[in-house]
Amino acid sequence: MSSEGVNSGRRKFLTAATSVVGVAGAVGIAVPFVGSWNPSAKAKAAGAPVKADIGKLEPGQMVVVEWRGKPVYVLHRTEDQIADLPQLNGDLKDPDSQISDQPAYITGIDRSIRPDILVVVGLCTHLGCAPKFRPEVGAADLGGDEWLGGFFCPCHGSKFDLSGRVYSGVPASANLVVPPYSFEGDSVLVIGVDTEAA
Repeated sequence: MSSEGVNSGRRKFLTAATSVVGVAGAVGIAVPFVGSWNPSAKAKAAGAPVKADIGKLEPGQMVVVEWRGKPVYVLHRTEDQIADLPQLNGDLKDPDSQISDQPAYITGIDRSIRPDILVVVGLCTHLGCAPKFRPEVGAADLGGDEWLGGFFCPCHGSKFDLSGRVYSGVPASANLVVPPYSFEGDSVLVIGVDTEAA
């Protein structure tokens, strides 16, 4: 075997090995560089507005929309549910939402821009569990005739009415939070944009 053949084979091997290492190094640099273009965890947590089409949401139905990693309950209340709200004022800790977290444009016992659409963050104000939607009137396990529908937190027993107002005598100290929101037309809900800014 000639030394020229050995050197040629060695040269090809070294060229190929160097190329492989060079490509691996380029990929090793490119992946973090391209990854740095993604928004940071802090930016993701801040969250962009979320749109939800509620045009097909029937009276009495509720959907859950995720915003900033939290569940937001969107309830299309019936006329009867809206009419029942004043009856509960004496059973609630904060019936007029004096101490509750909600935008300034949310007023009244319905706690909403439109009386038929309730928008609240679906986290109990006690320890952050997700209350269950319990719309049935007169549920025996929730107070019988006194229960006119609402939300029940299975973790520690807190109860909220169909405006997200907290009942007296339960662990939660405040009403469910109303996030900033607005509407685009009649059927698109925008969570994360105040109605004053829309």
